[in-house]
Amino acid sequence: MQLTNLRGVYEAQGPFATVYLEARSPAADAEDQLRLRWQDLRSQLADAGTPDAALSELDESVTGPAPTEVHTEGRVLVADQNRVILDEHFDAAQGSGDIATVGEPPQLGDYVRHRLGAARMLVVIADQQQAVIRRLVVSGDDLLASGAEESVQGSSSESVHKPRQGALSHKQIQRSADEAATQNIRDISQRVAKIADSWNPDVIVVAGETQGRRGLHEELPKALQELTVEAETGGGIPSGSADEGTEEALRDELTVIARRVVIARSKEATDRYGEATGHGRSAEGAEEVRAAIRLGAVETLLLRQHERAEGEDQLLADATAGGASFGLVGAPVSGDVAAILRYQAPVQDVAD
Repeated sequence: MQLTNLRGVYEAQGPFATVYLEARSPAADAEDQLRLRWQDLRSQLADAGTPDAALSELDESVTGPAPTEVHTEGRVLVADQNRVILDEHFDAAQGSGDIATVGEPPQLGDYVRHRLGAARMLVVIADQQQAVIRRLVVSGDDLLASGAEESVQGSSSESVHKPRQGALSHKQIQRSADEAATQNIRDISQRVAKIADSWNPDVIVVAGETQGRRGLHEELPKALQELTVEAETGGGIPSGSADEGTEEALRDELTVIARRVVIARSKEATDRYGEATGHGRSAEGAEEVRAAIRLGAVETLLLRQHERAEGEDQLLADATAGGASFGLVGAPVSGDVAAILRYQAPVQDVAD
């Protein structure tokens, strides 16, 4: 996975303040709880030398427009000397605790693991007239919205409903209904393609009533069809006639789809690492990986899900500068870090 947003973070001027706020259970006093949590973390950052300008920017990000959301969904934030340069949802299991650190480079290993363990999902709930589009980041059982929900209305003014009788006039109405549905689906497809081009989802899920979702699936550009799966739930949501049970069923199905995406991603990375090792294009352990980065040979840096590697933060920064992608490796590796290389490189000869 490419994490292109990290390049700008690492290119900023440090030292950096890194803050992790774990997700907490919703509560009536969530805003007060968050303020107390942040007060403690802010004091730690101030004592460690974080400039007032950066602290003020962090104040606004944490306790500004949506403090309850920050409290319940979690956050990871990074500030340089003057401004916040990373502000994203962070789904850490409750009990991991809040963290505030100051240093260079920023401490982003947990954030990278979070991104690798989550699925960016473009969900399109469609019928033959309209669609609701949602951008979601799904991590575990949590579905976090990334941007506002969007409604798309097809441009056809004709009805998509067909009469049951078989007279000629009825056949003409049927043909008109088919043409209207086709036009509406085409309009929805064009909007989905535009969003996908800028948002880069891991998977597109088309849901809703059968004819709408299947028509949309077939209308999408071929490259997007390969990213698309169909969900059997969601009927009635575009027209506003769905109940809470429909939303719950869709949520459950999206969670299952996201889990499959994450498992497949990790399996692919592990399989690629095994294949690369067989061809002499891998590095294992912090020393070999550092050597490979210095040689510009790292194609993909691989972390373990639950273990930190020695010097992990610097490895992430240097690998990002070298244009590497990131993955999670399912098999045990020495030092809990490994790399797939672009070519056979003499990493053992130049290792520390």
